[in-house]
Amino acid sequence: MKSEITNNLEHVLVKCMTACETCATLCLQEDDVKKMARCIMIDRDCADICITTARFVARNSEHAKHVMRECVEICRICEEECRKHEAEHCQHCADICKETADACEEWMSKK
Repeated sequence: MKSEITNNLEHVLVKCMTACETCATLCLQEDDVKKMARCIMIDRDCADICITTARFVARNSEHAKHVMRECVEICRICEEECRKHEAEHCQHCADICKETADACEEWMSKK
């Protein structure tokens, strides 16, 4: 049986993937899409690393920590980029990215 912290981490990783995909999609609908280009690219990277990390955690991979370190880094970069934009979806994404990076760091400290 998985621990509560692992179950929570998996949930947060999937939530972050969803927030990033949503943010990227809504950024594409902004008036000045060029201004949002970096945000969109980082959102997509973050979504991909989060779902990959969730898979590694779910199968209790011996490589989960390696992938998770990259996940933390990309989540922090995504949070920073999204904070630059006033759009509500960007601010929401930044909040979720921070939550995810924090949850990953907590999980790694317990393993």
